Amino acid sequence: MKASRLLSFTLAALLCSVSAAPLAFAQAAPQTAAKKPAQDPELQAAIAKSNAYTSLSNRTIRAIESWDRYKSWVDIKKGPTGKERYISYGLYSLYDVKDEIAKAEAAAGQPPAQPELDAAVKRYIAAYQELAPLITRAERYYERKDYRDDNAAEGRELHAKMVPAAEAFLRERSVFGNQLNGFKKGIDARELAAIEASEGRLARWQLRNIMINARAVMDVMPSNEKPIVDLAAFDTALAGYSGAIKEMDAFKDKNASGVPMIDSSASSWLGNLRDFREKLGKSKGDVRKGAANDANRIVSSYNMMVSMSDSAARMIR
Repeated sequence: MKASRLLSFTLAALLCSVSAAPLAFAQAAPQTAAKKPAQDPELQAAIAKSNAYTSLSNRTIRAIESWDRYKSWVDIKKGPTGKERYISYGLYSLYDVKDEIAKAEAAAGQPPAQPELDAAVKRYIAAYQELAPLITRAERYYERKDYRDDNAAEGRELHAKMVPAAEAFLRERSVFGNQLNGFKKGIDARELAAIEASEGRLARWQLRNIMINARAVMDVMPSNEKPIVDLAAFDTALAGYSGAIKEMDAFKDKNASGVPMIDSSASSWLGNLRDFREKLGKSKGDVRKGAANDANRIVSSYNMMVSMSDSAARMIR
């Protein structure tokens, strides 16, 4: 297999819902909104739009995983010959995303208007709809080993169509993801301020602050497409997360109950991030040089934290 498959993750769109605590290594579990959400109608509308877009992003990440699967055994420049050593790997089947597409298309026409983001999601949907049928055809073709009957003729035909479609899809996903991240950061800040205004920096605020800063770290983690980490950006995100943990510790010193369920895992994750940063420093940010396993463990722990934060949000009264 190609060396690139050592990176068994895809962060291209690890984007949790706004009410959640990444482009991913893995899709993060959604988190239920806090029991006392801000009632600002505009904020709630923004959250609804972001959640619709995020659901689409998370569900369609399967196309990236399938494309990466294909690239792991085929020569992208030459196309399939039917004699590749790992041709049996084929591609992954895609998920049904009709509902997610319908909700995202509806959200694009609803307030608050976000011209660049709304346009980006429409282009992203169009790019996905161009690529998805080709992946589905190819997945069935290789699953059934039809290449043995036609000397990979259809495989080469599909390859010639999939490559430009996949490239277009990945470009649009990158634009969409960047636009969505920016939109969500603004919502995060408003939601956190609303919680503080309503009840102060108590357990609910601490929980949201931790998960917002955790997601900021995930936004600068490496991916198959970008295995070299921007160390300056990583350090900034790490400092933000460290600050959130210090805020939590100060809160726990005055409140014995602390932040339910997540405080221990959140603290441990900070230690893991610092170990990971040390390895990245030695490799000049290249995760392929000894840090890929650490990266996968970090995202696995993050996903667990998201799940735990969901339970914690329900416990906080």
